[in-house]
Amino acid sequence: MTQHTESSIGAGHIRVEGPLKVTGRARYAADHGLPGMLHAVPVCATVGKGRILGIETGVARGMPGVRKVYTRENIGRFPRVDESAAKLDEYRPPMEDDEIRYYGQYVALVVADTLEQAMAAAAAVAVQYDAQTPDVSMDLAPDDEPRVDTERGDAPGAYAQAGIRIDHTYTTPPETNNPLEMHATVAVYDGRAFTLYESSQGIVNHRVAMARMLDVPEDSVRVVTEHVGSGFGSKLWPWGHSLLAAAAARDLGSPVKLVLSRRMMFHNVGHRSNTSQRVRLSATRDGRLTSLRHDYLFHVAMDEYHKENCGEATGFLYSTPNLRAAYGSARRNIAPTTSMRGPGAVPGLYAIESAMDELAIELGMDPVELRLRNEPEQDEAAGLPFSSRHLRECLLQGAERFGWARRDPRVGSMRRDGLVLGWGMAACSWMAVRLKAQASVALRADGTARVASATQDIGTGTYTVMAQMAGSVLGLPPDRIEVALGDTALPPGPTSGGSMATGSLVPAVLAAARDAVRQLAACAARAGLPQLAGVAADDLRLTGGRLHGAGRPPSSGVPFQDVLRAAGIERIEGHGQSEGSDADPRAKRHSMHSFGAHFVEVTWEPAIARLRVARVVTVIDAGRIINPRTGRNQIEGAVVMGVGMALLEETSYDSRQGAPVNNNLADYMVATHADAPDIDVHFVEHPDTVLNELGTRGIGEIGLAGVAAAITSAVHHATGVRVRDLPVKVETLLQAQSAD
Repeated sequence: MTQHTESSIGAGHIRVEGPLKVTGRARYAADHGLPGMLHAVPVCATVGKGRILGIETGVARGMPGVRKVYTRENIGRFPRVDESAAKLDEYRPPMEDDEIRYYGQYVALVVADTLEQAMAAAAAVAVQYDAQTPDVSMDLAPDDEPRVDTERGDAPGAYAQAGIRIDHTYTTPPETNNPLEMHATVAVYDGRAFTLYESSQGIVNHRVAMARMLDVPEDSVRVVTEHVGSGFGSKLWPWGHSLLAAAAARDLGSPVKLVLSRRMMFHNVGHRSNTSQRVRLSATRDGRLTSLRHDYLFHVAMDEYHKENCGEATGFLYSTPNLRAAYGSARRNIAPTTSMRGPGAVPGLYAIESAMDELAIELGMDPVELRLRNEPEQDEAAGLPFSSRHLRECLLQGAERFGWARRDPRVGSMRRDGLVLGWGMAACSWMAVRLKAQASVALRADGTARVASATQDIGTGTYTVMAQMAGSVLGLPPDRIEVALGDTALPPGPTSGGSMATGSLVPAVLAAARDAVRQLAACAARAGLPQLAGVAADDLRLTGGRLHGAGRPPSSGVPFQDVLRAAGIERIEGHGQSEGSDADPRAKRHSMHSFGAHFVEVTWEPAIARLRVARVVTVIDAGRIINPRTGRNQIEGAVVMGVGMALLEETSYDSRQGAPVNNNLADYMVATHADAPDIDVHFVEHPDTVLNELGTRGIGEIGLAGVAAAITSAVHHATGVRVRDLPVKVETLLQAQSAD
């Protein structure tokens, strides 16, 4: 009955929410101000390990504007959430006991009439501790026996017998998610139900978790997230501040706003753990891998567990008969870790791709050619065919666009304008998963449409691509389609994480739009419109907003709003839903991933010790791209984040109290516009229809995976220094230079 409008899918439409953002009308969680609203400020532990002996709140309670000071003694107990019901990174509710597990742990909460009053009173709360020395060591050793991710053949035996071998350890430091918008909750309780204005990447999960911990039915909690100022994974799952704000609002009978400070962002809402990864590769003289071993370690919080899955891509990225990936964890007195853009695969591919570059040098082989020689025919870990894999095309196109054929492999041999050039490259991959999703699409008598789902736009363009999806069926441009999301009152939608939201929404939105068109056709048949006389409902098409007979021009038909008026109704609403790929028999018979390649140029000025990433060419195989404008924006942002990972980002902890030392954006360095290189992004579009009908996969993560390895390879090419411990430090390069 319907068909896709190609001008909608694949068109570079500007963001539909763009005018709201540039005019300041887009509302973020902390922008909500309500009558009688109070302000909450948490009191955070100033030791990293120990017990609370006492909390003196008398002074704080007597200060102007203070409504209440909460501690474990008066806030009540919150039920823990079962992992099968909802996802959290910190399952221990705030203020559950007197034990301090990490610096910054919530020990009290002050609520006052103004933010300034709450801050002053929070500073006046005196906590007495039985303090111990926390363990915040970055030297990792597993707490228990390593666990195997994937294994085939005899990797140790093949390695021992090989003539060409490399064995190196690569480390990455803790990185802290630093979205521009800080975490915030505005909690409202009306005596029966909660409304939580949140900065969340997963409002449906957030609703379930809050309902469980507040011990109320799910329909008594509504979560609203209109816009998110990025999260990079830290806003995927609920944190304790949201529960504290909701509990205070219920107790005091007034709205409560709680906004974390930038300092709290470093210890209360997660971070990427440090990793230590030993990679052993062996190969034949002609560059065929004979074995790959990947053993990795990461730190976790004392009472929580989050796996930094560095082996996510290890088993299928390259062909080898012998492979083993295993991992272990080490508990530390550091706040719970969380997902950070490209969790697992990003640090994992830094190690694997760095090792591949070192193997290429050992073999005297071009690193692109080495990867091409080890392309697998199928996923050798799962024993399944790939739903779509075009890494070879990415490597070859990237090399051509970059000018790789002009590369002189000798260290320090390439120069331009007095600068030493370094060229490096790396491959990348990211999983493709479809989550459960529901959506609705309404056609309205004013000639507009509305598409809705309880998902969220975290700055990636979800508002826009949802309009394009619906428009591809309805034949309407995005400016005639209202997009409603960010509200759990809407049909349940997917979490915005793991590059899964867009691909998950495709089948639900298309099904809802088609359902709306079917209902429109039935209305037209009942209305007896002369322009459609003699045309059966199944033979009606909607093109450019006009309903017409199949095989007839759209101009012969009727605008859909006229059909609704003739039928005497204001709107019709279609509904669609889809199961996740884990419940799809066809999807389960395939290995689904995106692939890509990064080519990097760095410049090195040894006289003034200046290292810059000057140019990046990235070619990505992520299926069909719904909007190349927002798609390129995603990859460009990820590449800049990769520059930060390679050259700047590192969270340091004080060994005495366990506090993050560089807990601000002056001391914790992230890449800025001044650090951004020239970036050329190219997509090789091969629709992956195993994942969804449009063949669309997500692209938020893959642009970051592999970038750091490409940069350190380029650094080695320019300087001769192989950096295996991120971030690259100029001191390391200078020390090597002076040693020479």
